[in-house]
Amino acid sequence: MEDARLVIRKAEEADLPSLIGLFAADTMGGHGDTTDVDAYDDYLRAFRTISTSSDQTLYTTELRGEIVGTFQTIVVTSLHGRGSSAMIIESVQTRADLRGQGIGAAMINFCIDEAKGRGMRMVQLTSNAVRKDAHRFYERLGFKPTHLGFKMTLK
Repeated sequence: MEDARLVIRKAEEADLPSLIGLFAADTMGGHGDTTDVDAYDDYLRAFRTISTSSDQTLYTTELRGEIVGTFQTIVVTSLHGRGSSAMIIESVQTRADLRGQGIGAAMINFCIDEAKGRGMRMVQLTSNAVRKDAHRFYERLGFKPTHLGFKMTLK
């Protein structure tokens, strides 16, 4: 994969159908994503919340003008670590038929470079426990599985 062909940019509202399609095609995620038109307003509401936040950014990744990936970054500042900030990478998704071609690595490296450029203490992410290939991918990029995460579904 030639990185020069990839374009990573902030997502725009017009990108929503393509982004929703990426998530809806994910059979392992279990997030209930769907391309059903009745769900569109839920996605639009979330997009607008993200896009107006100073601490969150949603990105798209294009290959030859076609959206092939997405991810979101969230900046968290905490008192521990001497008041430092960390970047959380969320909702990483590469189109299934293009995995293994460097798109995911380009997206993650974009995040790492962005965090370094902003003087952040760390970059972190979580990955669904069933995504063993993704875990190996993140470890190859230098991430370490240092913590155990817990979740409680509320709705």
